Amino acid sequence: MTSDDSETFEKQFHKPPILRLYPYTDDINQTIEPTQDTDDETLSDMTLENEIIEPIHEPSLEIVGTAHISEKSIETVRQTIHEKRPEIVAIELDLPRYQRLIDESNGIVHEDKLDLKSMLKSSNMIVTLVTAFLSNAQKRMGEDVGVKPGSEMLEAAKIAQEVNADVALIDRNIQITLKRTIQGMSLKEKITFLWEFTVSYFSGDDEELMEEDIEQLKQEDTIQEVMNFFKETSPGGYNSLVHERDAYMAYHLKSLEENNVVAVVGAGHKQGIQKFLDEPETIPSRESLSYVKESRFSITKIILYMIPILFIIIFIVAFFQGINIEGGLLNYVLFAGTGAFLGSILSGSKIQSAIVAFLVAPITVIHPLLAAGWFSGLVEGKLRKVGFDDLNELGSFESLSDLWHNKLFRVILVVLGTNLGCTIGVIVTINNVFLPYLHTIFGI
Repeated sequence: MTSDDSETFEKQFHKPPILRLYPYTDDINQTIEPTQDTDDETLSDMTLENEIIEPIHEPSLEIVGTAHISEKSIETVRQTIHEKRPEIVAIELDLPRYQRLIDESNGIVHEDKLDLKSMLKSSNMIVTLVTAFLSNAQKRMGEDVGVKPGSEMLEAAKIAQEVNADVALIDRNIQITLKRTIQGMSLKEKITFLWEFTVSYFSGDDEELMEEDIEQLKQEDTIQEVMNFFKETSPGGYNSLVHERDAYMAYHLKSLEENNVVAVVGAGHKQGIQKFLDEPETIPSRESLSYVKESRFSITKIILYMIPILFIIIFIVAFFQGINIEGGLLNYVLFAGTGAFLGSILSGSKIQSAIVAFLVAPITVIHPLLAAGWFSGLVEGKLRKVGFDDLNELGSFESLSDLWHNKLFRVILVVLGTNLGCTIGVIVTINNVFLPYLHTIFGI
């Protein structure tokens, strides 16, 4: 690569969000707001007097691989930052996760209105559930060793203040990561993941996790073995959760290469990040790694559109063939509505939600962009007065009983139950209404 090529290549990299938290104070629990400096996406905090330590201004990069629930990782982070005195401490967080960790450590609870309508859309609902289950699993492991998940990241931000270093948030937004993960996984991978996670979580055979177990997971050979197994069993999940994030964080670290940087990342990402940094021409653009595909055409969508069209065509053809369709229409309404009603009730809904499910099911069946469960779920959410506290508590369950008593989880169950019941009702309709019509019309 020539010097001209190198110069052009360097311009492709843009800096990550940067927090200026120094000089050091005892309180890093501040709400972060973007500044007007949009070129390098710098986020600024209040500036105080009496600087204590001057960072070393020499281009350097030290990557610290950690376990997110390890006390020894916290000690390593603390020691490395003090020794290196970096200009920038880069951490494996995005702005929302960083702010959430800060708020949790300071006991801050947000009372913003929960957008339940948006959350109940299928993709968002899945992301919500996956996030809750994964955060709860990490929380439980952290409790075994007495360390809260993300403690080493908060410690890195705190020590950054002590050495007057900026904090760079180099990871991809967690919502984008989860959406790309779900889109990238095959149906088999999703089913396998759901089954394995459910079995391991509720098997009741969990052994107490020891600090030694955590440290063993940080060993390079162990990490490589785990990563290879993950890649083999779920290539789609591995690509989004590991490989893409390696590239994303390497992209941001590449943009900071003129600075003295200490990067604090999960041990499983260290090798991948370093490989991308060694071969920067292989790092994809940040835009390509942040894009969430909104597929306009797919086999699933075609089927969803074809079903109502076929239903309508069959009724029209039957009518012009002189077949009395009143009974068929009534059966269609009853089967679809009753299926949705029973699905809602059996999933634990209130009677008002089930009635709404019954009324809207026949309409939503012939409208490919609507689902009966959305309507019953919205009613259920209003009746149960679901709020942000229910979303926060969704990731803090200790048992199935805790999940059952979480109002948001109950609403999600109602959505799933209603949709499942409605689908069963449609299948019954096909067998008892449309197949007889087809037999009469076409003799098949």
